[in-house]
Formats: sequence, structure tokens, C-alpha cells
Amino acid sequence: MRPVELAVVTGGLSAPSSTRLLADRLGAATERGLTDLAVPVDVQVYELRELAVDIANHLITGFPPPALRAVIDAVTRATGLIAVTPTFGASYSGLFKSFIDVLDRDALAGKPVLIGATGGTARHSLALEYAMRPLFAHLRSQLAPTAVFAAPEDWGSAGDDRTAALAGRITRAATELSALMAHRTSVAVADADDVVPFEQQLTALRGTHD
Repeated sequence: MRPVELAVVTGGLSAPSSTRLLADRLGAATERGLTDLAVPVDVQVYELRELAVDIANHLITGFPPPALRAVIDAVTRATGLIAVTPTFGASYSGLFKSFIDVLDRDALAGKPVLIGATGGTARHSLALEYAMRPLFAHLRSQLAPTAVFAAPEDWGSAGDDRTAALAGRITRAATELSALMAHRTSVAVADADDVVPFEQQLTALRGTHD
């Protein structure tokens, strides 16, 4: 089986950033989940801050520079997507939204997507539900049920009786995305197996006229 492709898009603006750290952990956990399901995977991480100027130019001209075109194609082609953004004004960042805006309107339709976000306080965690989730629902993506938010106090936290630790939330979300990607892959393989070669169709058609 050829490896499935997992695109990880991170909208962090600094280097290093907690957004990139969360994206890396989600990507690694999903890779382990797919490996456990015997699905080989190729994980590629894309930093949007490196494409900020290209994204702005594309929005103005309508033509993506080569580096941005390559990322757009990779995200569109990927079997699954992990999308992580910092929160600004209790929503996703402008850079993150601008990247989503340059994608083809059908690029994420049906694609398994895991959403994540980081912020300076846990109070911003609801941005995942009232901003990120509706955005990808509008794009008709297949969202993993669990979204992952990481505040500063979450790093290294063991959680409490009401809130699972960050590591646990990452594992649960990655397991859900792995299952969605594995199912999509199995359906694609089954559909390919159902395709009858043209030569075979032509032979059968000739047989009906003999």
C-alpha cells in the first residue's frame, strides 16, 4: 500500500511557537495511530508564517507563487489534514483564515480534518467550537469529534477530575483522525478494485453481440 498523505498546517507566528509544538504532537500521535492500523503515512508540516507574503500576493493577484502553489496542492491532495492556529480576538488568526481563503472552495470537501488551537488562556478554548468548527463545516470537511486546545498551563499538566490532560486529548483526537483516514483509504481502495478495466468491458460487450 502506498503511504497516505497527512498535511499539518500551523499558523504560529513566532519561532519557536506553542502552535507548532501542538501541531507536531498531533501529527506524531496521528502517525502512531495510523501505524497501529497498518496504514503507512507520509506526514508533512507547513508553516504559514513562511508563506505570509505569498498568501497576501495571491489574494491580491489571484496567482499563487510556486512555494504557495506547492502547499495548496499538497493540502488538497492529502488524505487528511491537521489545522492548528493561535487565537487572536477569540478566533483564528488572520493569516490562518487567509490561507483557507486561497484554497479552492472544494479542496477540503469530505477530507478528514483535526482542528487545534493555542492561546494565552483557557478561556479562548471555545474558539474551536464557535469559530474553527463552523469554518470547516462550511467547507464540508469531515471533522474529528475531538478538537484540541492548549493553554500555557496545559503543557506538562496532568489534568484534573473535570479536564483530561493535554496528552490524553491529543491521543484521543489523533485516534479519531486516524480512524477517519483509514476508513477513507479503505473506501478508495475498494472503489478502485470495483473498476472494471476497459478491455474487459469491451470483451464483455462483444460477447453480448456474438
